[in-house]
Amino acid sequence: MKIVDGYGRMLVTAVGTDTLWGEMMSSITKETAEPTPLQERLERLTSSIGKIGVAVAVLVFTVLTARHFTGSTKDDQGKPLFNKGHVTFDAVFSSLVVIFQQAVTIIVVAIPEGLPLAVTLTLAFSMKRMVKENALVRRLSACETMGAVYKPDSVSPPEITGSPTEKALLSWAVADLGMDADALKRSCKVLHVETFNSDKKRSGVMIRDNATGGVVAHWKGAAEMVLANCSMYVDTDGAARELGVEQRRNLEQVINDMAVGSLRCIAFAYKQLNGTTEQSKIDDDGLTLLGFVGLKDPCRPEVKVAIEACTKAGVAVKMVTGDNVLTARVIAKECGIISSNDPSGIVIEGHEFRAMSPEQQLEILEIGARTRVVARSLPLDKLALVQRLKQKGHVVAVTGDGTNDAPALKEADVGLSMGVQGTEVAKESSDIIILNDNFDTVVTATWWGRCVYNNIQKFIQFQLTVNVAALVINFVSAITTGKMPLTTVQLLWVNLIMDTMGALALATDTPTKALMDRPPIGRTAPLISNAMWRNLAAQAAFQIAVLLALQYRGRDVFGADEKGNGTMIFNSFVLCQVFNEFNAREIEKKNVFAGVLKNRMFLVIIAVTLVLQVVMVEVLTRFAGTKRLGLGQWAVCLAIAAVSWPSGWAVKFISVPDRTRHDILTRRKSS
Repeated sequence: MKIVDGYGRMLVTAVGTDTLWGEMMSSITKETAEPTPLQERLERLTSSIGKIGVAVAVLVFTVLTARHFTGSTKDDQGKPLFNKGHVTFDAVFSSLVVIFQQAVTIIVVAIPEGLPLAVTLTLAFSMKRMVKENALVRRLSACETMGAVYKPDSVSPPEITGSPTEKALLSWAVADLGMDADALKRSCKVLHVETFNSDKKRSGVMIRDNATGGVVAHWKGAAEMVLANCSMYVDTDGAARELGVEQRRNLEQVINDMAVGSLRCIAFAYKQLNGTTEQSKIDDDGLTLLGFVGLKDPCRPEVKVAIEACTKAGVAVKMVTGDNVLTARVIAKECGIISSNDPSGIVIEGHEFRAMSPEQQLEILEIGARTRVVARSLPLDKLALVQRLKQKGHVVAVTGDGTNDAPALKEADVGLSMGVQGTEVAKESSDIIILNDNFDTVVTATWWGRCVYNNIQKFIQFQLTVNVAALVINFVSAITTGKMPLTTVQLLWVNLIMDTMGALALATDTPTKALMDRPPIGRTAPLISNAMWRNLAAQAAFQIAVLLALQYRGRDVFGADEKGNGTMIFNSFVLCQVFNEFNAREIEKKNVFAGVLKNRMFLVIIAVTLVLQVVMVEVLTRFAGTKRLGLGQWAVCLAIAAVSWPSGWAVKFISVPDRTRHDILTRRKSS
């Protein structure tokens, strides 16, 4: 068994993880194997690229082998490398090893090894910056998942509406009523306590007066719940009177009026108990109503602004609260979750939600559905709501601060707990801790999450441009000439420097306001957008065309020998990637230089890449298989690479649909 609430005495037979509570905590803290939406997309992308790389490598190996054994592949003097009458086993084996090495190099270049590094760097950088924004990330992948959130569910009023009930009541009693808390504690003895829980919506205490020995039960809680158990009330003159139908109706109207005024109505009642014996259960029937206290938890100024920002960003906010319908409606209006013109069905009670079938629950929570607030809810309602939204493919974030919120926090794609008012169980169940209990920080986390996703997209666009260009250039050249213009060492150098340096350069971009002006990325949306395909195709086509032209006509045009021409191809290819890193900073905007001077890391990496490339070409000639270039040849390489800027600017005038073919097919299937 497990003690849900209250006090008692027991014999301890187990502690830690051997207890039921410990088992629950272990299940909460245990990492789930469910991948994030981004991880699923990256897995599909790398799998597809790997298959293409293997296919191209097999084809290149086959073509080069066939050309070699048919005598089509020639050495530097123009003589066939394979002479059927004059060949040894060692020569054949060495040739096959070289061809196999080239094929394996293509696979290595095709697979984006730098992608995991780019993702990790982006997440780590964002996590560090988010701490400064009062968001402590406990699970690294939660950074990017927040960027895809469609529906954050505010599962507890405190993080939106302010101060805890107990503190407010005690402060009022001491400051306004002149209550002496210490004297009150000395004058009586607490016999039994029933703590508040979400089912009863009330709490009770049984005390014995030290002077008279009388025993009294005191109750406080949700006004309508306590009033239902009252048979008497204390009139304005202090006399206890019978609670008739008319008086009950008047008191219910008072409760409604207070709720309409966004007051959280708390009722106080008592019962004089017979005798002085201690009871194990506090009587909760036949109570005498003392009165109502209205708690005004004003909506913080930043909350409404934050919810407006969520709405503008295409994020739907739903509130799940234990308050009654009237109070929940008023608070939701103050916070901007609903408006005065919204229909009544936009706010429902927890018992209505529980009475629905899973299909009906899905229907009222779907896009365009009117239900945004669930009042008088139970913890299971919060959990069910999260599960229904995830079933429809939405990425869901949940905020909460109580132990009862733990299942919903754990079930959500991103759980956000409150750092100040949150319980340890809630924090352990969450992915991000809001250190200042401010809903505005949730918006900030979403902002950074979108930045993470955007930076990863930038790197993917950049990386695939390198891969596509290198694969096509080597493949076409291998088929037509039997040789690859980019040697194994050069390809590995490109792979190393572009993966590592590119990841560092593009992972450190900070978020822009424009990120919150677009809708969130759905769970099943493809990682590569139409705009990315457009940019990638334009840059890859330009590089392939120019570098293949150098391969076939470079020696005639520039008067270079074969090694010098190969060095120009290699140098131009690397410089094209350096210039294209600027294009990769913006997927849709034409001005790729905006804010570049503020990103010192980007500028340093560009400078380091250029220096390393100069060393590779001019110093490590034997290692890289290069030949030193003259100033004129360097100027040609730089001029070729510089064309990446105007071509990248011009191609962005070509409009592409926002929805990809995947989106259209998915929508048709669902309809």
